[in-house]
Amino acid sequence: MAKRVYQVWKGSNYFFLGGRLIFGPDAKSLLITLLLIIVPVTVFCVFVARHLRHEFSSYNAGYAILAVAIIFTIHVLVLLLLTSARDPGIVPRNSHPPEEEFRYDTSASVEIGGRQTPSLQFPRTKEVTVNGMPVRVKYCDTCMLYRPPRCSHCSICNNCVERFDHHCPWVGQCIGLRNYRFFFCFVSSAMLLCIYVFAICALYIKVLMNNDQGTVWKAMKESPASVILMAYCFISLWFVGGLTGFHLYLISTNQTTYENFRYRAENRINVYDLGCLNNFMEVFCTKVKPSRNNFRAYVQEEEPRPPLPTTREAEVEMGEDHRVKVEDDLDIGGDLLKISQRHNIEDIEADIRSRGSDVPYHNSSEADSVHGSDRRAPNVQSDTRHSSWGGRSGSWEIASEVLGTKTNVPESRSHTTSREPYQ
Repeated sequence: MAKRVYQVWKGSNYFFLGGRLIFGPDAKSLLITLLLIIVPVTVFCVFVARHLRHEFSSYNAGYAILAVAIIFTIHVLVLLLLTSARDPGIVPRNSHPPEEEFRYDTSASVEIGGRQTPSLQFPRTKEVTVNGMPVRVKYCDTCMLYRPPRCSHCSICNNCVERFDHHCPWVGQCIGLRNYRFFFCFVSSAMLLCIYVFAICALYIKVLMNNDQGTVWKAMKESPASVILMAYCFISLWFVGGLTGFHLYLISTNQTTYENFRYRAENRINVYDLGCLNNFMEVFCTKVKPSRNNFRAYVQEEEPRPPLPTTREAEVEMGEDHRVKVEDDLDIGGDLLKISQRHNIEDIEADIRSRGSDVPYHNSSEADSVHGSDRRAPNVQSDTRHSSWGGRSGSWEIASEVLGTKTNVPESRSHTTSREPYQ
């Protein structure tokens, strides 16, 4: 049975509802965050907002206090879910390195068997252009890809995330390109919720003071829940309020938390800064890009790829090709030698026939010996054979009394004998 992508996912994520929801490996910490939101709001509704229902008689304004607390809490929880339960911008990993980036580096050679062979090199970085400025991107060994600009590999989720900001343990998810907007809205909304609860608790203490004509201490003793909630909200405001202010600064300068902490001391030029207004527009007014992963899709079986040859295998293969080429060259050279020898013998025979009675052999034994030498050494170089015959041509000019005895040598026999070695 074919499996779906989320079932064979190599990252450290948890999937729910058939791959529709994706969480980080520390998703259990999300339960703590939920308790830190739901429990204080429940206490607020039961011990504070409920007693204020009839304090504002006009238009039943007291019920609005309770309704706002519930609706705003639901809003915060939805933002938390959108932040932690969706793809933050995970870059799909490759099943093999990009082969077009491999190259043989002859300067960095490896000694194999006493010989220097080029080593297989892989560039660790390369430059891309962003807003007209060169930006260096790194190669990720885990995902086997060159990370896009502003992308980083999260060691907790074991994924490369686009526009990686940070990994937030409170939401149990990476904060990246596709959920940064929701993360900021969640943090800022949590800050506003804290301010709202703090303000209404202070109002309730003021109402108690007015009704009982008492002091602040008496009102606080009458409603200890209000005091606890005010203290809790005050402490929480230091975290969510400070985080909201910090991210407002990051958005205005178009930075990420990762870039700010890593490159702050290097005084680098921020090539992504488009101006304060455009930076806010980019975060809040642009369409959220669709996920690059379809976790519910079925896994497509990929054909096995042949492994890249190592330097030793490449050397052996090159050696075999070289030997085959040498053998082919030798065969061609032998054929050319035979052809040249055949042409030289035919030229010699024509020369003998042209000389006729003027330049015969000394005797038939000498002619046979000459052709016999051809039988014994048929593979001699053509230029060497020509020079040896040229050396003998001087000895053929002999006395005229010998010529009469040599004219009886049959021409047909000489012609047949000269061709025997090459039949």
